Amino acid sequence: MTFESFFTAQSYLLWATFVIALVMGAVVNKTNFCTMGAVSDAVNMSDMGRMRAWFLAIAVAMIGVVVLEYAGVLNTGDSFPPYRSGQLIWAENILGGLMFGVGMTLASGCGNKTLIRIGGGNLKSILVLLIIAVIAFYMINPFPGSDQTLMSVLFYDWIRPLSISLGSSQDLGALVAGDSAPTARLVIGLVLGLGLLFFVFRSADFRGSFDNILGGLVVGLAVLAAWYVSANVSLDLDGESYSLQGYVQQWDFLADSAAGKPADSRPLSTQSFTFINPMGQTLGYAASGFKTTLLTFGVMALLGVIAGSLLWSLVSRSFRIEWFVNFRDFLTHVIGAVLMGFGGVLAMGCTIGQGITGTSTLALGSFLALGAIILGSALTMKVQYYKLVYEEEASFFKALLTGLVDLKLLPERLRKLEAV
Repeated sequence: MTFESFFTAQSYLLWATFVIALVMGAVVNKTNFCTMGAVSDAVNMSDMGRMRAWFLAIAVAMIGVVVLEYAGVLNTGDSFPPYRSGQLIWAENILGGLMFGVGMTLASGCGNKTLIRIGGGNLKSILVLLIIAVIAFYMINPFPGSDQTLMSVLFYDWIRPLSISLGSSQDLGALVAGDSAPTARLVIGLVLGLGLLFFVFRSADFRGSFDNILGGLVVGLAVLAAWYVSANVSLDLDGESYSLQGYVQQWDFLADSAAGKPADSRPLSTQSFTFINPMGQTLGYAASGFKTTLLTFGVMALLGVIAGSLLWSLVSRSFRIEWFVNFRDFLTHVIGAVLMGFGGVLAMGCTIGQGITGTSTLALGSFLALGAIILGSALTMKVQYYKLVYEEEASFFKALLTGLVDLKLLPERLRKLEAV
């Protein structure tokens, strides 16, 4: 996908992203692919159907990425965000993942599900989106008239020093094999991916579920397609080849004028779907008066998912306006949105951004964030369940300890409430 004009190449990237996201949004709505729902089904009903669909998406994306990388048509080493950075921000991955997992449970869905629900007519999710967008924007961008961000004020000084340097890259292939990382990535990715596929399809119930198979397959392929497209759009200028990011970095030497220069070159890097930081990008794009210089992959991905979900809602006649039931419902969603905003940026991604896109790169931090998201969500569900069943008898502390026991993270002798 080589072009002779930067603006033609950029337009292709943005519209290709929109189309891929639109297909994903429609299919996710149709199949009810939902990572929070997957955790809920597994924790509350011992139903692994949607969890297997999620694992199928991870397997498809992971196998696709390692094969394409080995073939030399994809390189996620310099991606945006930098999943494989040699600096392992493990504390941020874990804390952010826990916060995000708790938040998505309180707010009725992860970042992707929030967009799907908006497309389906859920007005509650619009509020969730706006709150996440404001927090995500100011976690990265300074307050007006200041050089301080929410990240620098609340987190950076105490949490970033906890990071660990792992050399040139934190992906499993580099950590295991060093200079032989490309081959190691292929082997590790295939072993993990095929192992997940075996686990997924060993279930006869799953094999008989068209929607779960379709949802997992399409989400995994969408993540892979976005990786491929963003990595392979390039410019050919008088025999010299440039990536979109490389062109912007040399704009003053290559372009005829400053008109249309993107505000930041990083969002033109190789990347795939994630939805928390793009919510902040979309807020910045809208607040600027929709300047084209702030139109990014992330913004188009967000709009595409909403459009795809809306399209399916209209076709299937499932579009329904939904609002808060009461003030408690409103407050719960606000708290959840706040936690998702902070957690999604700290963890450097959401259930799609780290759980599928990040893990497809075999980045260690992505696996840490994924585990923390699942734990945070599962534990929140346990606490909610015990407080619902036992009411006044179940303090938060008792419900928390009992939930940890149920999840096999504490010994049985520490149980405070009888299992129900």
